[in-house]
Amino acid sequence: MLRLKFALCVSFIGNLALTGCSRGPQTSVSAASTPVAPVREAPPAAPTVYLASGPLVVENQVDVAAQREGLLAKVLVDVDAHVRKGQLLALLDDRQLRAERDAAAADLRASEANLKNWEAESEVLASDLRRDEEMWKAQLITEQQLEHSRYKLAAAKYQRDRDQQNLIFYTAKLHSMELELAKTQIQAPFDGVVARRYVREGQKVGLGDRLFWVTATGPLNVKFALSQDLIEKMRIGRELEVSAPFLPGPKHTARITQLSPVVDPASGTIEVQARLLDPPGNLRPGMTVNVRIKDE
Repeated sequence: MLRLKFALCVSFIGNLALTGCSRGPQTSVSAASTPVAPVREAPPAAPTVYLASGPLVVENQVDVAAQREGLLAKVLVDVDAHVRKGQLLALLDDRQLRAERDAAAADLRASEANLKNWEAESEVLASDLRRDEEMWKAQLITEQQLEHSRYKLAAAKYQRDRDQQNLIFYTAKLHSMELELAKTQIQAPFDGVVARRYVREGQKVGLGDRLFWVTATGPLNVKFALSQDLIEKMRIGRELEVSAPFLPGPKHTARITQLSPVVDPASGTIEVQARLLDPPGNLRPGMTVNVRIKDE
């Protein structure tokens, strides 16, 4: 019985030893054959893009209004006409003003002649006074005659001064008539294109009535609003992308030229203006375009 137990113990210990020896090398081989996964770098984050939209505007765009009332005698341009600064757009009937201008010019010429006449008369009377003073010293005339010559010279000088003031008055009056006459010539205030015509020939217009809408064609600016959170990201000179989704063609580059110094309290936005750097192509003032700004 003791021999049987001893034999079983020896057999059990032997099995444990064999089992330990067989598992050791297998575990080592398995660990060595396991592949190591490569370390992959995370792709760079895409830049943040801010989107906005706004109208295309130009610096010069104005309704040309009548500066005086009158009858529209002639319309010289129509819609879509390209005009230069100072070019005539229309003419008001100026016959009455021309007659009044000519009358003012005649009054001015008469005043100039009167002034020259009294200047000459003053010289004559001054000479007579010097003669009478010599004659009075020689006891050839009375003192009353000498005083009479003095009074005549003083009166002539007053008359000369009055005609000098008349000359100033008629000069100013003629200048005023010239200004009124110039108001009958409706002129383009700057280079541009006639976008609208509100009147027709033969129509009577009043002071301040709109006659034409003249707009410049460039340079084009886009105005848009951005959230106040982006104030620190915007700066003068930063470039952005402008496109009109409803028009074919390349996208345009613009540069920020103005940043509003205040925030609109109602919307919490700031107003930004950018100027297109390349030719506008099919873009026109008044169009609404999209603005794309990439974060730097």
